[in-house]
Amino acid sequence: MAYQEEFSRLIEIIKRLRIECPWDREQTHESLRQSFIEETYEAIEAIDHSQWQELRNELGDVLLHIALQSAIAEEKGEFSLEEVIRHINEKLIRRHPHVFGEKASIDAATQTRNWEKVKLSEGRRSVVDGVPKEMPALLQAKRLQEKASKVGFDWSASEDVWTKVMEEITELREAASSKEERNKREEFGDLLFSLVNYSRFIGVNPEEALREASEKFVVRFHYIEEKMKERNQELSRSSLAELDSLWNEAKKVL
Repeated sequence: MAYQEEFSRLIEIIKRLRIECPWDREQTHESLRQSFIEETYEAIEAIDHSQWQELRNELGDVLLHIALQSAIAEEKGEFSLEEVIRHINEKLIRRHPHVFGEKASIDAATQTRNWEKVKLSEGRRSVVDGVPKEMPALLQAKRLQEKASKVGFDWSASEDVWTKVMEEITELREAASSKEERNKREEFGDLLFSLVNYSRFIGVNPEEALREASEKFVVRFHYIEEKMKERNQELSRSSLAELDSLWNEAKKVL
């Protein structure tokens, strides 16, 4: 198949780069870490903007990292790309017994519960294991809550979660008036965690919601900056009342 030929070509290119290119030769698992994260986010951004040709390109960059990391590992005797592929193949088969084992008709909810049971049988100590610590905090909280929910540890209704949110707001206001920095941070974290819980119940992705809010802020702030330029005024020398007025204008048009 054509894709097998192209994949083999990619592996040969990487092997040659590891020998002949000074930059590629110097790379390690650690040195590639940040760019690996960035390439993944760029792929996500392409999805968010429905840029499918760009997604094709970004997926290629992600694939490059997988192949390059595997090449480095093979050189050091850690593992090979073949092992990487074999491992994911075996895991997919093992975690889908209803497809590759006994043919049983199950719904998505049952499959989700079974998925967690299989992961525990693979050696994980806890249902909430496996959530990367480097994951953005809002997404991390959401994933932990989802994992606990799959085994029945969850709120029963959104109203109960909202009551918890209001309770956490009260506790944060009380903590904010104290001098205990750790307590302030803890209560603020509890409020965010409860809001993430509520986001699940109303079907909102908290990470996407906050990103959109940040993007909206940037667009509206740009509006203020442009208006101030038109007036030949400096932002830092303008009154808060002027800036608020422009902000309200921005909210109406953007």
